Amino acid sequence: MRKWLKNMRLSKKMTQKELAELAGISRSTYAMIENGQRNPSVEVAKRIANVLSFDWTYFFEDECHVSCIATA
Repeated sequence: MRKWLKNMRLSKKMTQKELAELAGISRSTYAMIENGQRNPSVEVAKRIANVLSFDWTYFFEDECHVSCIATA
């Protein structure tokens, strides 16, 4: 599970559906990404990161440290 991603979404008071619509993907796709069941493509990572205002490369780091959330 990408707990950091869920926390970022919740900090913006968004549902999975709302975020998915803004990113142009289905809610089920977003849910799989958030739950760690699927990795986003670079394009999708950029769209999600744009909606939540963080660096899209976080998706491709081995571990997201507290510092990545603090800077987002």
